[in-house]
Amino acid sequence: MAARTKTAKDRPSYRCTECGWQTAKWLGRCPECQAWGTVEEYGAPAVRTTAAGRVSTAALPIGQVDGRQATARSTGVSELDRVLGGGLVPGAVVLLAGEPGVGKSTLLLDVAAKAASDEHRTLYVTGEESASQVRMRADRIDALSDHLYLAAETDLSAVLGHLDAVKPSLLIMDSVQTVASPEIDGAPGGMAQVREVAGALIRASKERGMSTLLVGHVTKDGAIAGPRLLEHLVDVVLSFEGDRHARLRLVRGVKNRYGATDEVGCFELHDEGITGLADPSGLFLTRRDVAVPGTCLTVTLEGKRPLVAEVQALTVDSQIPSPRRTTSGLETSRVSMMLAVLEQRGRISALGKRDIYSATVGGVKLTEPAADLAIALALASAASDTPLPKNLVAIGEVGLAGEVRRVTGVQRRLAEAHRLGFTHALVPVDPGKVPAGMKVTEVADVGDALRVLPRSRRAKAAEDAPGG
Repeated sequence: MAARTKTAKDRPSYRCTECGWQTAKWLGRCPECQAWGTVEEYGAPAVRTTAAGRVSTAALPIGQVDGRQATARSTGVSELDRVLGGGLVPGAVVLLAGEPGVGKSTLLLDVAAKAASDEHRTLYVTGEESASQVRMRADRIDALSDHLYLAAETDLSAVLGHLDAVKPSLLIMDSVQTVASPEIDGAPGGMAQVREVAGALIRASKERGMSTLLVGHVTKDGAIAGPRLLEHLVDVVLSFEGDRHARLRLVRGVKNRYGATDEVGCFELHDEGITGLADPSGLFLTRRDVAVPGTCLTVTLEGKRPLVAEVQALTVDSQIPSPRRTTSGLETSRVSMMLAVLEQRGRISALGKRDIYSATVGGVKLTEPAADLAIALALASAASDTPLPKNLVAIGEVGLAGEVRRVTGVQRRLAEAHRLGFTHALVPVDPGKVPAGMKVTEVADVGDALRVLPRSRRAKAAEDAPGG
């Protein structure tokens, strides 16, 4: 008698315990998450079909849906409300990711205390620290409230039990990678665990109308750790940025179902905690009575917010055959391009054989091309040892041909500079309406911009034109 052929139900199947990837044969390494030794045999599931069932709520015409249930409630931190689009919406799930030590836990503990009230309880669950450690931080930053509840848990079932006991309006989970479900194989932080934990918290948030803030870890490349599905499941994704050696912190919206994604919140981290900065430009400026060579001001746009920032440059005689090129807060490639443009188009030869150091003030990072003109003027000012005029800002992108190109938001940038007391600006041609009382000089190329330097000093740094 012929042997019976194995059906799909009888054949063994294999699954990765980390990410859940399935295959018909065993492999030593999962091709999905690249983990070794995680593919294990398990019974192949039977093929099932889903029948139509009861609906929880009847479908309504969209005009009859009550939109008041999605009204945002303030977190008590105005800068965070700005990024969220007005505050936290009931049932919304927010993922806040950032590097270790940037201040995520400090910010959210402050939010937890300010959002707690008689009508709205807050539950702060920590999986990385003990309850006493969080209490010490709360004492330091004055984040104590009778309606703020604290629990240290790493078990998902225990977290859901706390939700039943406290019935909070706001849940803060620090962090989602430290919580695990006993029903899922794999260590905490694995793809399968993160997917299950996030899914359970999102379901609880939607069913209870509870706002949820999840803290997420990042990889060494800056991406959010865990499956990419996590970013798709949540309603809002925020990125917490900042240099740990600087005071400035930025909360940037990456995804937002309730508002714009081009808003940025500015914070200052200090010993007493973290505070919002409604006017952060003062962090990026150096107030001095006498102008110093090698400095130039510009106005950058962080989302919709204009910020006045200072670019500094220093040139010294090089002691090595290959001069140094060091940058801080600026893109090295942009600075190198400005050096080449100044030498070829601006006829400045004093930069080629000198060590050049360029930086920003206050920890701000200038990556947009609108800062090109300020970088070029700071380098030219340092080369000629000539200070630029006081109260001058420079805005514009510089091309390799030396032309100064238009950038977006020139009027907003000029309005911010005028509000802070700057009276003179160098801008590309046709800037639009300018603030009353502000002198605006339109420049078509780098040569026009370099005319703001005194001619006698500029001649020392410039190379005579052939036939000139």
